[in-house]
Amino acid sequence: SMPSEVLLKILSYLDAVSLLSVGCVNKHFYELANDNGIWMKLYSSSLHPKWTIWKTKSKQTETVSLGCAALHDKKPGYWKKEYIFKQTSAFKTRVMRLVKFLDPYTGLPCKNKEAMKVSGLSWIIVLKEKNGKEHVVEKPNLSFKDTSVTILWCGADWPCLDILSTLKLFGVTPLLPDQSRPPNKNGPRRFSLIAEYHLANLTENSVAVGADELVQLFSLSPGLLVGIWKGKNEIAFVMANLHYNQLLERSILGSATVQYAPPPNKPLLDDIDSEYGLHDYSLHLDLHGRNCMYLCGSFKCLFCRKRDIENGYLMLRVVNLKDNRKHLPIIGTLGICWETDVFKGSVKDCFVMDLTLLDETGKPFWCFSSPVHMELSTKSSGLYDYMGHIYTADYEDSEGKVCVEFVWLEETKEYIIVSLVLYVSTKKVNSWYGTNY
Repeated sequence: SMPSEVLLKILSYLDAVSLLSVGCVNKHFYELANDNGIWMKLYSSSLHPKWTIWKTKSKQTETVSLGCAALHDKKPGYWKKEYIFKQTSAFKTRVMRLVKFLDPYTGLPCKNKEAMKVSGLSWIIVLKEKNGKEHVVEKPNLSFKDTSVTILWCGADWPCLDILSTLKLFGVTPLLPDQSRPPNKNGPRRFSLIAEYHLANLTENSVAVGADELVQLFSLSPGLLVGIWKGKNEIAFVMANLHYNQLLERSILGSATVQYAPPPNKPLLDDIDSEYGLHDYSLHLDLHGRNCMYLCGSFKCLFCRKRDIENGYLMLRVVNLKDNRKHLPIIGTLGICWETDVFKGSVKDCFVMDLTLLDETGKPFWCFSSPVHMELSTKSSGLYDYMGHIYTADYEDSEGKVCVEFVWLEETKEYIIVSLVLYVSTKKVNSWYGTNY
């Protein structure tokens, strides 16, 4: 029963986040909270910091007069959209400025944690049933590594796998971040779609990573691990592995329906080098099991000869089977640790591989973080230095393949990497360097 003029006067004292919340009450409040006069006042105040207003009284008068004229020319909600666009653009610029600082060791942004804190970034998954009903799962556990972050969701009320159609992974940030206070879960938020996975016939269409007494692990590209309770068709947990390369861009710059697409690389053409794009690669490789690190290594000056280009791939040999001086010991027993609200365990003979391949300028060329499973090979080692079973672990995506061979030493109870070869797609190389191999 209160007149609209009085309500508008009350709403004029609210901040932007409160106005957006008030607009969700009902249609009448939505129309009032869209008032151009209120939002133009907020927009104008954001243009001039408080400490300079006393210096620019004439500018204030000009802004108000222009605003009064603009109130009648614009549709309701115009200045609200302008204010939100301005604030989110400034916020994205502030966050992206932090990720420009690169770690010389990995070639990746070294202030990821700080940027995530400033942005209020979190991640959620949305499970969609075949009838359209959605389940939102929040409050993940985070585990940070040198080049990736592992995100684990667990709960006791997961829907049955039979009725699910898709799983969507989102980055979530406050619509109007306020650095002076923590993000409000109930406030307006912005969703950025990172990846979408199809769960129909999950156990048949995905890669089986391994199992223990309680769960079976299935991998979906890119970088998702789903734990299924043994003997039941129910989800125990979901684990996502996100590589730091373009992590913030994909978690912030996308929309709720469209994934962020990074801009294409601008090649620096080199007409003098006849083998441009074939040499001076650097590799940083991490193998871990979510809570423990098994291997962390860097390799420089990787190259490929033209005669080694076969079947659409450039071969980069990192560890040679015949050169035992470069063989790499693995620390600990390979496995992926998992946990739920009640149970925890570790699935052996699998791990998470974080690969960062840099080009000759030190720019990330091929990056991923993904679970990988090991298989017992039928061939013998053929190495006099090692007497034990050989295991292989392979990874493949649209940009390349990784092939790893391990030898298990029964005497010392450890794995040794005796061969590590990267196969990089010539399509990727040609588009990156502007070459033609």
